[in-house]
Amino acid sequence: MRTSPRQTVRTALLVLAVAFSAARPASAQFAVFDAATTARNRTTAALKELLYRLQIQEHDKLLLMARRLSALTSLRRFALTDVPRWRVHGSADFPFVQSYLDTLNFGDRSGAAYLALVERLAQSPRLGRLSPAARRSVISRLATIDLADAVVIAGSNGTGQLRNAGRRLEIDAIAALERDVVDPSIEQSTTAVLDKISGAALIGARQRQARIQLLAGVLEQLLLDTKQLRDVDAATMNSQLVTWRDKAAVDAAFVAGSGDALRTWRQP
Repeated sequence: MRTSPRQTVRTALLVLAVAFSAARPASAQFAVFDAATTARNRTTAALKELLYRLQIQEHDKLLLMARRLSALTSLRRFALTDVPRWRVHGSADFPFVQSYLDTLNFGDRSGAAYLALVERLAQSPRLGRLSPAARRSVISRLATIDLADAVVIAGSNGTGQLRNAGRRLEIDAIAALERDVVDPSIEQSTTAVLDKISGAALIGARQRQARIQLLAGVLEQLLLDTKQLRDVDAATMNSQLVTWRDKAAVDAAFVAGSGDALRTWRQP
């Protein structure tokens, strides 16, 4: 079947028209702008950007915290120099109290060194033959002396033990801990640092215990001083009360004795 030239041209024009119409956008498609959706998307994008930057900062901070301080500065700046040492009493310079100075340096539970320095109380059987009031007064004074001895013995022993332990053990432990703390080696890991903190806490606890012992000794001395003052005040008050009670009788006896002396007196 032969095609005429007119039909061929018509077919070509029809194909071009269809192709041209397909290439153009459909007239039914329109651009739509939703302000709320756009604002929400912008907010979401900004929030994600903020979270991303925050995570970056946290990552950098964790890396910085993981590094030891020695990576930033020398730890020797925190070490103490010329640390004062424990004072030791030179017993050779004081020969009369040499044994007691040794007690202050090392401790003495028995108190033998102290008792060798003080005056001993004499034991007298007459104490049992005194009246109850007199015996009570004497026993109170004897108790003050015994209490003073007990306080001095306990305080001397405690001071000596603390000085001995601090001079031989504690100061060496602190020096070793200081060397470990200022060690810039990377081998000092986080676990090692925690061990150092535990060691420092232990030394601090022992020092607090030592301070409590010293404060207890001071308190005992204050109690002794209070008792001594109380005994003095009580003795003074008792003397005054006896004076008030027996004043009339004493005055009468004094007057009678004086009158009798004047009556019986003769010029030699």
